[in-house]
Amino acid sequence: MSPTDIEDPSAQGLILVLGATGKTGRRIAANLKAKGRPIREGSRSAYPSFDWNNEANWDNCLTGVESVYINYAPDLAIPGAADSIRAFVERAGQHGVRRLVLLSGRGEDEAQACERIVQDSGIDWTVVRASWFNQNFSEGAFTEMVQAGQIRLPAVDTPEPWVDADDIADVVVAALTERGHDSEIYEVTGPRLLTLAQIASEIATASGREVTYVPVLHDRFVSEIAASGAPKDVVWLLDYLFASVLDGRNAYLADGVQRALGRPPKDFSEYAQEGAKTGVWRAVA
Repeated sequence: MSPTDIEDPSAQGLILVLGATGKTGRRIAANLKAKGRPIREGSRSAYPSFDWNNEANWDNCLTGVESVYINYAPDLAIPGAADSIRAFVERAGQHGVRRLVLLSGRGEDEAQACERIVQDSGIDWTVVRASWFNQNFSEGAFTEMVQAGQIRLPAVDTPEPWVDADDIADVVVAALTERGHDSEIYEVTGPRLLTLAQIASEIATASGREVTYVPVLHDRFVSEIAASGAPKDVVWLLDYLFASVLDGRNAYLADGVQRALGRPPKDFSEYAQEGAKTGVWRAVA
């Protein structure tokens, strides 16, 4: 099968990538540019700028747009997210947007409520429902913990199927540019279930450093995250996720990457080896 058999000729229009400077958004933007697709980067630093808290500028961002990657930061579980998604989707419909791809979260009732808003919009849609990102340890809230040699997170021994942001980006790009992805919910995970202790061991092996998982009481973890200077919404989110979502509800593998891309997802060990080569986990003096 040739690329022209897969690519959707109706998806050649302008693509708005929300969260274009984030973990998934910047990968998606880069991949689309490499394919020669016209994009508009949706971020506060772009022009026109996009901010979920500034509806007045949404029209400028949506003008002339054919498809949108919707990434609500920091997470669809945040109070008020559903209202923002509903308002944005309605505005997208008014602008004649023809395709929506939503990044959602596994096991989050609030995220699933946002999925239904997109599904009921009358616009072609795809949902990419993701588990925890590998990149949380190299581009996110847990990076400094790894650098310090201690992953200090709540005492949880439930395994999770951590997924790589590269895989998420590839699935989203496929949904935005190829035939056959409309009305699909792609639940994307990595190929293995891993506990936090196993995560620490994988990073230690790849980096050649001593990295251990140090379980802490939940309230102490929240206090430490707040004291680190993390934004209040991130503190709230981590409190919520560790208190509820990591209860075993997501302790199973899903086949979203395989169904969307026809290949297996990246293993955490490969991610760890790639991360170690960048030097991101060198000890900070």
